Amino acid sequence: MTLEKNHPDTRTQGMPALEQLPTGPRTAVSAAVARRLFRAAVARLDVTVVEEPTGRSFGQGGPVMRLHRPEEFYARVGRDGLIGFGEAYLTGAWDADDLAGFLTVPAARMGTLVPEPLQRLRAFVTPRLPSHQRSTEANSQANISHHYDLSNELFALFLDETLSYSSALFDTSFVPTGKGPGSVGDHLVATPPEPTDTADPTQHHPDLADAQGRKIERLLDEAGVTEGSRVLEIGTGWGELAIRAARRGATVHSITLSVEQLELAEKRIAAAGFADRVHVELMDYRALAATGATYDAVLSVEMIEAVGHEFWGTYFGTIDRVLAPGGRVAIQAITMPHDRMLATRDGHTWINKYIFPGGFLPSVEVIDQVTRAETSLRLTGQLAMGSHYAETLRRWDRRFLAQRDAVLALGFDDLFTRVWHFYLAYSQAGFASGYIDVSQLTFTREDR
Repeated sequence: MTLEKNHPDTRTQGMPALEQLPTGPRTAVSAAVARRLFRAAVARLDVTVVEEPTGRSFGQGGPVMRLHRPEEFYARVGRDGLIGFGEAYLTGAWDADDLAGFLTVPAARMGTLVPEPLQRLRAFVTPRLPSHQRSTEANSQANISHHYDLSNELFALFLDETLSYSSALFDTSFVPTGKGPGSVGDHLVATPPEPTDTADPTQHHPDLADAQGRKIERLLDEAGVTEGSRVLEIGTGWGELAIRAARRGATVHSITLSVEQLELAEKRIAAAGFADRVHVELMDYRALAATGATYDAVLSVEMIEAVGHEFWGTYFGTIDRVLAPGGRVAIQAITMPHDRMLATRDGHTWINKYIFPGGFLPSVEVIDQVTRAETSLRLTGQLAMGSHYAETLRRWDRRFLAQRDAVLALGFDDLFTRVWHFYLAYSQAGFASGYIDVSQLTFTREDR
Protein backbone atom coordinates (compact mmCIF):
# COMPACT_ATOMS: atom_id res chain seq x y z
CA MET A 1 0.00 0.00 0.00
CA THR A 2 1.28 3.48 -0.86
CA LEU A 3 1.62 5.82 2.09
CA GLU A 4 0.74 9.45 1.62
CA LYS A 5 3.40 12.05 2.34
CA ASN A 6 2.28 14.19 5.26
CA HIS A 7 4.63 17.17 4.80
CA PRO A 8 6.57 16.79 8.06
CA ASP A 9 8.58 19.93 7.34
CA THR A 10 5.69 21.88 8.88
CA ARG A 11 5.54 19.57 11.90
CA THR A 12 9.12 19.53 13.12
CA GLN A 13 8.65 23.16 14.09
CA GLY A 14 6.88 21.92 17.22
CA MET A 15 10.17 20.54 18.59
CA PRO A 16 11.47 22.65 21.51
CA ALA A 17 14.44 24.83 20.66
CA LEU A 18 17.75 23.93 22.27
CA GLU A 19 18.37 26.82 24.61
CA GLN A 20 21.67 28.62 24.86
CA LEU A 21 23.45 28.17 28.16
CA PRO A 22 23.40 31.28 30.36
CA THR A 23 26.67 32.47 31.83
CA GLY A 24 27.35 33.70 35.31
CA PRO A 25 27.97 32.45 38.85
CA ARG A 26 24.82 30.31 39.06
CA THR A 27 25.76 28.32 35.97
CA ALA A 28 29.33 27.93 37.18
CA VAL A 29 28.27 26.66 40.61
CA SER A 30 25.65 24.23 39.26
CA ALA A 31 28.15 22.92 36.70
CA ALA A 32 30.72 22.29 39.43
CA VAL A 33 28.15 20.38 41.49
CA ALA A 34 27.11 18.35 38.43
CA ARG A 35 30.73 17.51 37.64
CA ARG A 36 31.30 16.19 41.15
CA LEU A 37 28.09 14.15 41.26
CA PHE A 38 28.55 12.76 37.74
CA ARG A 39 32.14 11.65 38.35
CA ALA A 40 31.20 10.07 41.67
CA ALA A 41 28.37 8.14 40.02
CA VAL A 42 30.48 7.01 37.05
CA ALA A 43 33.23 5.83 39.38
CA ARG A 44 30.83 3.11 40.57
CA LEU A 45 29.65 2.04 37.12
CA ASP A 46 30.91 -0.45 34.53
CA VAL A 47 31.43 2.25 31.91
CA THR A 48 34.29 4.36 30.62
CA VAL A 49 33.91 8.13 30.30
CA VAL A 50 36.60 9.97 28.36
CA GLU A 51 36.93 13.73 28.68
CA GLU A 52 38.32 15.48 25.64
CA PRO A 53 40.69 17.05 24.83
CA THR A 54 42.66 15.90 27.89
CA GLY A 55 41.90 12.21 27.36
CA ARG A 56 41.25 11.75 31.08
CA SER A 57 39.03 8.74 31.69
CA PHE A 58 37.09 7.42 34.66
CA GLY A 59 34.67 4.62 35.43
CA GLN A 60 35.05 0.89 36.01
CA GLY A 61 35.45 0.04 32.31
CA GLY A 62 32.75 -0.84 29.82
CA PRO A 63 30.74 0.99 27.13
CA VAL A 64 32.47 4.25 26.25
CA MET A 65 31.04 7.76 26.53
CA ARG A 66 33.09 10.62 25.07
CA LEU A 67 32.68 14.12 26.43
CA HIS A 68 33.60 16.31 23.44
CA ARG A 69 32.74 19.52 25.29
CA PRO A 70 32.88 18.75 29.02
CA GLU A 71 32.17 22.28 30.19
CA GLU A 72 28.96 22.45 28.19
CA PHE A 73 27.96 18.95 29.34
CA TYR A 74 28.35 19.74 33.03
CA ALA A 75 26.65 23.11 32.64
CA ARG A 76 23.61 21.56 30.96
CA VAL A 77 23.36 18.74 33.50
CA GLY A 78 23.83 21.22 36.35
CA ARG A 79 21.08 23.46 35.08
CA ASP A 80 18.54 20.91 33.82
CA GLY A 81 19.43 17.51 35.27
CA LEU A 82 18.42 14.56 33.10
CA ILE A 83 16.81 16.87 30.55
CA GLY A 84 20.16 18.62 30.27
CA PHE A 85 21.91 15.26 29.97
CA GLY A 86 19.78 14.43 26.94
CA GLU A 87 20.10 17.90 25.46
CA ALA A 88 23.88 17.75 25.75
CA TYR A 89 23.71 14.67 23.54
CA LEU A 90 21.55 16.54 21.04
CA THR A 91 24.09 19.38 20.75
CA GLY A 92 26.96 16.91 20.33
CA ALA A 93 28.58 17.77 23.66
CA TRP A 94 28.87 14.02 24.23
CA ASP A 95 28.46 10.84 22.26
CA ALA A 96 28.76 7.06 22.51
CA ASP A 97 29.42 4.47 19.82
CA ASP A 98 26.99 2.08 21.52
CA LEU A 99 24.46 4.54 22.88
CA ALA A 100 21.95 1.99 24.16
CA GLY A 101 24.72 -0.15 25.66
CA PHE A 102 26.13 2.81 27.54
CA LEU A 103 22.74 4.04 28.79
CA THR A 104 21.75 0.57 30.00
CA VAL A 105 24.44 0.59 32.71
CA PRO A 106 23.25 3.67 34.67
CA ALA A 107 19.60 2.78 33.98
CA ALA A 108 20.05 -0.43 35.96
CA ARG A 109 21.00 1.65 39.03
CA MET A 110 18.84 4.70 38.46
CA GLY A 111 17.41 4.72 41.96
CA THR A 112 20.81 4.82 43.68
CA LEU A 113 23.03 6.93 41.42
CA VAL A 114 22.22 10.12 43.27
CA PRO A 115 22.92 10.07 47.04
CA GLU A 116 19.75 9.58 49.07
CA PRO A 117 19.90 12.95 50.88
CA LEU A 118 19.95 14.71 47.51
CA GLN A 119 17.11 12.54 46.20
CA ARG A 120 14.91 14.07 48.90
CA LEU A 121 15.42 17.43 47.22
CA ARG A 122 14.09 16.10 43.92
CA ALA A 123 10.72 17.77 44.27
CA PHE A 124 12.40 21.15 44.67
CA VAL A 125 14.78 20.93 41.69
CA THR A 126 12.92 18.78 39.15
CA PRO A 127 10.80 20.79 36.70
CA ARG A 128 7.07 20.18 36.89
CA LEU A 129 4.95 18.98 34.01
CA PRO A 130 3.63 22.10 32.23
CA SER A 131 -0.09 22.65 32.69
CA HIS A 132 -0.70 22.60 28.94
CA GLN A 133 0.63 19.01 28.82
CA ARG A 134 -1.75 17.61 31.45
CA SER A 135 -3.83 14.94 29.73
CA THR A 136 -7.15 16.73 30.02
CA GLU A 137 -9.77 16.48 27.28
CA ALA A 138 -8.67 19.93 26.10
CA ASN A 139 -4.98 18.95 25.85
CA SER A 140 -4.95 15.28 24.91
CA GLN A 141 -5.33 15.57 21.16
CA ALA A 142 -2.46 18.06 20.92
CA ASN A 143 -0.30 15.74 23.05
CA ILE A 144 -1.05 12.77 20.82
CA SER A 145 -0.67 14.75 17.59
CA HIS A 146 2.79 15.96 18.65
CA HIS A 147 4.11 12.43 18.22
CA TYR A 148 1.75 10.29 16.18
CA ASP A 149 0.90 12.86 13.50
CA LEU A 150 4.53 13.47 12.52
CA SER A 151 4.34 11.45 9.30
CA ASN A 152 2.97 8.04 8.44
CA GLU A 153 5.88 7.65 6.03
CA LEU A 154 8.37 8.25 8.84
CA PHE A 155 6.99 5.41 10.96
CA ALA A 156 6.84 3.10 7.94
CA LEU A 157 10.60 3.55 7.49
CA PHE A 158 11.46 1.66 10.68
CA LEU A 159 8.36 -0.33 11.65
CA ASP A 160 7.60 -3.73 10.11
CA GLU A 161 4.80 -4.27 7.63
CA THR A 162 2.16 -4.61 10.36
CA LEU A 163 2.90 -0.98 11.36
CA SER A 164 2.82 -2.05 15.00
CA TYR A 165 4.37 0.64 17.21
CA SER A 166 4.52 -1.32 20.46
CA SER A 167 6.46 -4.22 21.90
CA ALA A 168 6.57 -7.41 19.88
CA LEU A 169 6.33 -10.83 21.54
CA PHE A 170 8.94 -13.15 20.10
CA ASP A 171 8.60 -16.93 20.10
CA THR A 172 9.92 -17.83 23.54
CA SER A 173 8.61 -19.63 26.58
CA PHE A 174 6.58 -18.13 29.41
CA VAL A 175 7.67 -18.97 32.94
CA PRO A 176 5.76 -18.34 36.17
CA THR A 177 7.41 -16.08 38.69
CA GLY A 178 7.10 -15.89 42.44
CA LYS A 179 4.81 -13.35 44.01
CA GLY A 180 6.86 -10.27 44.76
CA PRO A 181 6.81 -6.53 44.15
CA GLY A 182 4.92 -5.86 40.95
CA SER A 183 3.32 -9.31 40.86
CA VAL A 184 -0.46 -9.35 40.68
CA GLY A 185 -2.69 -12.24 39.63
CA ASP A 186 -1.22 -15.03 37.51
CA HIS A 187 2.22 -13.58 36.81
CA LEU A 188 4.20 -14.93 33.87
CA VAL A 189 7.48 -13.68 32.41
CA ALA A 190 8.48 -14.16 28.77
CA THR A 191 12.02 -15.52 28.50
CA PRO A 192 14.37 -13.20 26.58
CA PRO A 193 14.51 -13.53 22.79
CA GLU A 194 17.69 -14.10 20.83
CA PRO A 195 18.85 -10.99 18.92
CA THR A 196 18.47 -11.50 15.17
CA ASP A 197 19.45 -9.19 12.32
CA THR A 198 19.23 -9.16 8.56
CA ALA A 199 22.35 -8.52 6.53
CA ASP A 200 20.74 -5.34 5.22
CA PRO A 201 19.82 -3.07 8.17
CA THR A 202 17.20 -1.28 6.06
CA GLN A 203 15.22 -4.54 6.06
CA HIS A 204 13.56 -6.37 8.92
CA HIS A 205 14.05 -10.01 9.75
CA PRO A 206 10.64 -11.60 9.00
CA ASP A 207 10.23 -12.78 12.58
CA LEU A 208 9.51 -9.21 13.75
CA ALA A 209 6.19 -9.10 11.90
CA ASP A 210 5.44 -12.60 13.21
CA ALA A 211 6.26 -11.41 16.74
CA GLN A 212 3.98 -8.41 16.41
CA GLY A 213 1.19 -10.69 15.24
CA ARG A 214 1.86 -13.03 18.17
CA LYS A 215 1.54 -10.11 20.59
CA ILE A 216 -1.82 -9.08 19.14
CA GLU A 217 -3.25 -12.58 18.90
CA ARG A 218 -2.41 -13.26 22.54
CA LEU A 219 -4.20 -10.08 23.61
CA LEU A 220 -7.23 -11.08 21.56
CA ASP A 221 -7.16 -14.52 23.17
CA GLU A 222 -6.91 -13.00 26.65
CA ALA A 223 -9.90 -10.76 25.91
CA GLY A 224 -11.89 -13.74 24.56
CA VAL A 225 -12.41 -12.22 21.11
CA THR A 226 -14.20 -14.62 18.80
CA GLU A 227 -17.01 -14.79 16.22
CA GLY A 228 -19.67 -12.21 17.06
CA SER A 229 -17.69 -10.41 19.78
CA ARG A 230 -18.30 -6.68 20.16
CA VAL A 231 -14.84 -5.20 20.57
CA LEU A 232 -13.70 -1.77 21.74
CA GLU A 233 -10.13 -0.74 21.01
CA ILE A 234 -8.80 2.36 22.78
CA GLY A 235 -5.95 3.64 20.65
CA THR A 236 -6.16 2.51 17.03
CA GLY A 237 -2.55 2.73 15.94
CA TRP A 238 -2.51 1.91 12.25
CA GLY A 239 -5.26 -0.68 12.49
CA GLU A 240 -3.52 -4.03 12.84
CA LEU A 241 -5.35 -5.18 15.98
CA ALA A 242 -8.72 -4.13 14.56
CA ILE A 243 -8.01 -6.07 11.36
CA ARG A 244 -7.07 -9.20 13.27
CA ALA A 245 -10.12 -8.94 15.53
CA ALA A 246 -12.39 -8.57 12.49
CA ARG A 247 -10.69 -11.57 10.89
CA ARG A 248 -11.94 -13.58 13.89
CA GLY A 249 -15.50 -12.50 13.12
CA ALA A 250 -15.75 -9.65 15.63
CA THR A 251 -17.19 -6.20 15.10
CA VAL A 252 -14.82 -3.45 16.23
CA HIS A 253 -15.18 0.13 17.42
CA SER A 254 -11.69 1.65 17.51
CA ILE A 255 -11.03 5.16 18.80
CA THR A 256 -7.99 7.38 18.38
CA LEU A 257 -6.90 11.01 18.73
CA SER A 258 -4.45 10.83 15.83
CA VAL A 259 -5.81 12.18 12.55
CA GLU A 260 -2.99 10.67 10.48
CA GLN A 261 -3.31 7.24 12.08
CA LEU A 262 -7.07 7.25 11.59
CA GLU A 263 -6.78 7.99 7.88
CA LEU A 264 -4.23 5.27 7.18
CA ALA A 265 -5.91 2.75 9.51
CA GLU A 266 -9.17 3.16 7.59
CA LYS A 267 -7.35 2.52 4.30
CA ARG A 268 -5.60 -0.57 5.67
CA ILE A 269 -8.86 -1.91 7.14
CA ALA A 270 -10.69 -1.38 3.84
CA ALA A 271 -7.86 -3.03 1.88
CA ALA A 272 -8.12 -6.04 4.20
CA GLY A 273 -11.83 -6.28 3.41
CA PHE A 274 -13.19 -5.37 6.85
CA ALA A 275 -14.63 -1.88 6.38
CA ASP A 276 -18.07 -3.30 7.25
CA ARG A 277 -16.83 -4.76 10.54
CA VAL A 278 -14.57 -1.98 11.85
CA HIS A 279 -15.53 1.60 12.69
CA VAL A 280 -12.64 3.93 13.49
CA GLU A 281 -13.55 7.18 15.21
CA LEU A 282 -11.69 10.30 16.35
CA MET A 283 -12.74 10.27 19.98
CA ASP A 284 -11.37 10.79 23.49
CA TYR A 285 -11.89 7.71 25.67
CA ARG A 286 -13.77 9.87 28.19
CA ALA A 287 -16.59 10.34 25.66
CA LEU A 288 -17.33 6.62 25.46
CA ALA A 289 -19.66 6.38 28.44
CA ALA A 290 -22.06 8.91 26.93
CA THR A 291 -22.60 6.70 23.85
CA GLY A 292 -24.42 4.03 25.84
CA ALA A 293 -22.67 1.27 23.88
CA THR A 294 -21.31 -1.82 25.63
CA TYR A 295 -18.67 -4.28 24.51
CA ASP A 296 -17.77 -7.90 25.14
CA ALA A 297 -14.05 -7.15 24.98
CA VAL A 298 -12.02 -4.00 25.57
CA LEU A 299 -8.42 -3.83 24.36
CA SER A 300 -5.78 -1.14 24.47
CA VAL A 301 -2.12 -1.39 23.49
CA GLU A 302 0.34 0.99 25.13
CA MET A 303 -2.15 3.82 25.45
CA ILE A 304 -2.37 4.06 29.24
CA GLU A 305 1.04 5.75 29.23
CA ALA A 306 -0.64 8.84 27.74
CA VAL A 307 -3.50 8.95 30.27
CA GLY A 308 -1.69 10.74 33.11
CA HIS A 309 -1.84 9.69 36.76
CA GLU A 310 -4.66 12.14 37.52
CA PHE A 311 -6.92 10.30 35.08
CA TRP A 312 -6.17 6.62 35.69
CA GLY A 313 -9.38 6.30 37.68
CA THR A 314 -11.34 7.93 34.86
CA TYR A 315 -9.73 5.64 32.29
CA PHE A 316 -10.50 2.40 34.09
CA GLY A 317 -13.87 3.69 35.26
CA THR A 318 -14.83 4.31 31.63
CA ILE A 319 -13.76 0.79 30.66
CA ASP A 320 -15.76 -0.60 33.59
CA ARG A 321 -18.91 1.24 32.46
CA VAL A 322 -18.77 0.11 28.82
CA LEU A 323 -17.83 -3.52 29.51
CA ALA A 324 -20.79 -5.86 29.02
CA PRO A 325 -21.60 -8.54 31.62
CA GLY A 326 -19.13 -11.39 31.30
CA GLY A 327 -16.74 -9.23 29.29
CA ARG A 328 -12.97 -9.20 29.52
CA VAL A 329 -10.28 -6.53 29.24
CA ALA A 330 -6.73 -6.95 27.92
CA ILE A 331 -4.25 -4.10 27.78
CA GLN A 332 -0.55 -3.85 27.07
CA ALA A 333 1.11 -1.34 29.38
CA ILE A 334 4.60 0.04 29.88
CA THR A 335 5.21 0.21 33.62
CA MET A 336 7.85 1.25 36.12
CA PRO A 337 8.58 0.17 39.70
CA HIS A 338 6.09 1.56 42.19
CA ASP A 339 8.64 3.44 44.28
CA ARG A 340 10.15 5.14 41.23
CA MET A 341 6.67 6.03 39.99
CA LEU A 342 5.91 7.75 43.27
CA ALA A 343 9.26 9.55 43.23
CA THR A 344 8.88 10.87 39.68
CA ARG A 345 5.18 11.71 39.57
CA ASP A 346 4.41 15.19 38.20
CA GLY A 347 7.97 15.62 36.92
CA HIS A 348 8.84 16.91 33.46
CA THR A 349 11.32 14.64 31.66
CA TRP A 350 13.34 14.67 28.45
CA ILE A 351 10.82 12.21 26.99
CA ASN A 352 7.95 14.58 27.88
CA LYS A 353 9.73 17.56 26.37
CA TYR A 354 10.78 15.98 23.08
CA ILE A 355 8.71 12.85 22.46
CA PHE A 356 5.54 12.27 24.52
CA PRO A 357 4.04 15.41 26.07
CA GLY A 358 2.02 14.53 29.15
CA GLY A 359 3.14 10.91 29.24
CA PHE A 360 3.71 9.08 32.53
CA LEU A 361 4.22 5.40 33.31
CA PRO A 362 2.12 3.64 35.96
CA SER A 363 3.22 0.73 38.09
CA VAL A 364 1.40 -2.60 38.03
CA GLU A 365 0.65 -2.04 41.72
CA VAL A 366 -1.10 1.28 41.13
CA ILE A 367 -3.15 -0.21 38.29
CA ASP A 368 -4.29 -2.92 40.71
CA GLN A 369 -4.99 -0.35 43.43
CA VAL A 370 -6.98 1.97 41.17
CA THR A 371 -9.11 -0.77 39.63
CA ARG A 372 -9.86 -2.31 43.05
CA ALA A 373 -10.75 1.01 44.62
CA GLU A 374 -12.74 2.59 41.79
CA THR A 375 -14.07 -0.18 39.53
CA SER A 376 -15.39 -3.72 39.50
CA LEU A 377 -12.42 -4.78 37.32
CA ARG A 378 -9.91 -7.18 38.80
CA LEU A 379 -6.43 -7.81 37.48
CA THR A 380 -6.21 -11.56 37.02
CA GLY A 381 -3.27 -12.10 34.69
CA GLN A 382 0.08 -10.57 33.80
CA LEU A 383 2.70 -11.43 31.20
CA ALA A 384 5.85 -9.36 31.70
CA MET A 385 7.95 -9.08 28.53
CA GLY A 386 10.39 -6.19 28.97
CA SER A 387 13.27 -8.04 27.33
CA HIS A 388 11.11 -8.36 24.22
CA TYR A 389 10.65 -4.60 24.09
CA ALA A 390 14.40 -4.10 24.39
CA GLU A 391 14.87 -6.31 21.33
CA THR A 392 12.02 -4.61 19.45
CA LEU A 393 13.56 -1.19 20.10
CA ARG A 394 17.03 -2.39 19.15
CA ARG A 395 15.68 -3.42 15.75
CA TRP A 396 13.73 -0.20 15.27
CA ASP A 397 16.77 1.90 16.13
CA ARG A 398 19.06 -0.10 13.84
CA ARG A 399 16.66 0.36 10.94
CA PHE A 400 15.99 4.03 11.74
CA LEU A 401 19.72 4.79 11.59
CA ALA A 402 20.08 2.83 8.35
CA GLN A 403 17.21 4.86 6.86
CA ARG A 404 18.70 8.24 7.80
CA ASP A 405 18.81 9.53 4.22
CA ALA A 406 15.18 8.57 3.71
CA VAL A 407 14.23 10.36 6.95
CA LEU A 408 15.99 13.51 5.76
CA ALA A 409 14.28 13.19 2.38
CA LEU A 410 10.93 13.45 4.18
CA GLY A 411 11.90 16.92 5.36
CA PHE A 412 13.27 16.14 8.83
CA ASP A 413 16.67 17.51 9.85
CA ASP A 414 19.82 16.23 11.54
CA LEU A 415 18.63 17.33 14.98
CA PHE A 416 15.45 15.31 14.54
CA THR A 417 17.42 12.17 13.70
CA ARG A 418 19.58 12.69 16.78
CA VAL A 419 16.51 13.19 18.98
CA TRP A 420 14.95 9.99 17.71
CA HIS A 421 18.10 7.91 17.96
CA PHE A 422 18.46 9.04 21.58
CA TYR A 423 14.79 8.30 22.26
CA LEU A 424 14.96 4.77 20.82
CA ALA A 425 18.29 3.96 22.51
CA TYR A 426 17.18 5.51 25.83
CA SER A 427 14.01 3.43 25.77
CA GLN A 428 15.91 0.27 24.84
CA ALA A 429 18.23 0.85 27.80
CA GLY A 430 15.28 1.20 30.15
CA PHE A 431 13.87 -2.18 29.19
CA ALA A 432 17.23 -3.94 28.89
CA SER A 433 18.18 -2.81 32.40
CA GLY A 434 14.81 -3.72 33.91
CA TYR A 435 14.21 -0.15 35.06
CA ILE A 436 10.98 -0.18 33.07
CA ASP A 437 8.90 -3.13 31.92
CA VAL A 438 5.99 -3.89 29.62
CA SER A 439 3.18 -6.31 30.42
CA GLN A 440 0.04 -7.72 28.95
CA LEU A 441 -2.56 -7.34 31.69
CA THR A 442 -5.88 -9.19 31.78
CA PHE A 443 -8.92 -8.04 33.76
CA THR A 444 -12.24 -9.67 34.54
CA ARG A 445 -15.19 -8.15 36.34
CA GLU A 446 -15.94 -8.90 39.97
CA ASP A 447 -19.67 -8.99 40.55
CA ARG A 448 -20.85 -6.49 43.12
